[in-house]
Amino acid sequence: MTYEVVLEALADPTRRAILELLREGPHTVNELAAEMPVSRPAVSQHLAVLRTAHLVDMDRQGTSRVYYAQPEGLDELRKYIERFWGDVLLRFQASARAKAKGKKR
Repeated sequence: MTYEVVLEALADPTRRAILELLREGPHTVNELAAEMPVSRPAVSQHLAVLRTAHLVDMDRQGTSRVYYAQPEGLDELRKYIERFWGDVLLRFQASARAKAKGKKR
């Protein structure tokens, strides 16, 4: 999975809210829908996007589907942000060294 797919999935505030609820523990679609300002079918559609991005997964328990967060789905996004942050830190380090050299003269 690419970080772009994860970013796209997380761009929607309802999907972020669903993921936050699932961080607390597994929930059924009905339980999630009870906490959301959208309909049960809308929650199901949001869950499908989150599953495609590998941010959530689902287990069947009898006739219910229980969804849970998959933290490892954030790995590609985390790697992307770490590369970005690493570049920023390297530029900061170079700037600090250049300023330090200028002060020694």
